[in-house]
Amino acid sequence: MLQIENLTHVYPNGTRALDSVSLNVPAGMFGLLGPNGAGKSTLMRTIATLQVPTSGAIRFDAIDVLADPDALRRTLGYLPQDFGVYPRVSAWDMLDHLAVLKGYSNRGERRDAVATLLNQVNLWSVRNKAVAGFSGGMRQRFGIAQALIGQPRLVIVDEPTAGLDPEESNRFLNLLSEVAENIVVIFSTHIVQDIADLCQNAAIIAGGKIITTGSPDELVAQVKGRVWTKTIDKHELDAHRAQYDIIATRLASGRTVIHVLADNNPGNGFAAAEGDLEDVYFSTLLPLRRAA
Repeated sequence: MLQIENLTHVYPNGTRALDSVSLNVPAGMFGLLGPNGAGKSTLMRTIATLQVPTSGAIRFDAIDVLADPDALRRTLGYLPQDFGVYPRVSAWDMLDHLAVLKGYSNRGERRDAVATLLNQVNLWSVRNKAVAGFSGGMRQRFGIAQALIGQPRLVIVDEPTAGLDPEESNRFLNLLSEVAENIVVIFSTHIVQDIADLCQNAAIIAGGKIITTGSPDELVAQVKGRVWTKTIDKHELDAHRAQYDIIATRLASGRTVIHVLADNNPGNGFAAAEGDLEDVYFSTLLPLRRAA
């Protein structure tokens, strides 16, 4: 169990990136959902001991993370948004080098661990190719391999599917789901459907604050019976924005489909919508958009 209590981080320029964040994260896949600039990466970096917060506490099982960051690093796997590799170094040699840094001193054990990981992420056939020449999806799979060195009990992945095509993204997420069965995996993203498909629990963060938490089903229940939809012409959008709380717009066959949030049917051609995690996400951000 990862426990985060009243975590606050203020950068030297005065930006409050995290504002009294508290979370309990159990084993399994935990989704952290929020727009760009919400504080997701700052939270991930802080949990990963890459920066020290202004105040607050982080515990992982018996480890006081802020007091003993090295203890967490021994059981941590981390895949940031962007990671560099040495030019012209093969996948095998790179992973072998990282395994040494992770504490695999026995050559035989290290060889077996590297081979297992490369097979697990489906990169065995390209093990002798330079990682710098990999496609985006292959690099992300290599990133997961390096994050899994040493059988970590906590894995953090920050925006892992950004820039991947749908096939590579699906392959990567399936792999991530497999490794999350018995450990804590924190999955940070702004892609709502990835959270809905993969995560047993999730939190929505915006403006450095946790807005709401729960399972995807629990979160969707918050808007059940309160989402209404209507298809309009594009030129009608401004008038509808002035009259209704529009939480989302989509295009369908050249026309605009709007979703609004209301306790009762607004009438005027609206029909009940099923409501999904995307509606929860946008309705949660609606007060922040108004304030801006």
